[in-house]
Amino acid sequence: MPRPTTDAATSARMAKQRRADTAPEMALRRELHRRGARFFVDRAPLPKLRRRADIVFPRRKVAVFVDGCFWHSCPVHATSPKNNAEFWTVKLARNVARDRDTDARLAAAGWTVVRVWEHEAAESAADLVLSALTSGV
Repeated sequence: MPRPTTDAATSARMAKQRRADTAPEMALRRELHRRGARFFVDRAPLPKLRRRADIVFPRRKVAVFVDGCFWHSCPVHATSPKNNAEFWTVKLARNVARDRDTDARLAAAGWTVVRVWEHEAAESAADLVLSALTSGV
């Protein structure tokens, strides 16, 4: 599907969106570090998988993704843009499908995947991550 044309203001706003080191991601990293967890950042869990996890614990085989509500279609906060609606519907559905594919590939390789939404508190997100680390799965 070809990219639709957008106005300059929208294009500039979208270009400013960070791929890594977002505020929710940084808050989770700070909280995990405060609790003594050490990890890798923005790393592909599997060498042949061209997808990067936000936080990776390779020895424990735990990959953490901090998903943005818009980009990953949060069931609570997802929005549907009115401009270029068809393009965005397809784009966001592809993102969700890619997330599920990533989860399945990592699980098949013996990894535990933890997904948290950007709106979740860093403390509760860290609880989920540490639970996955200590569960021995």
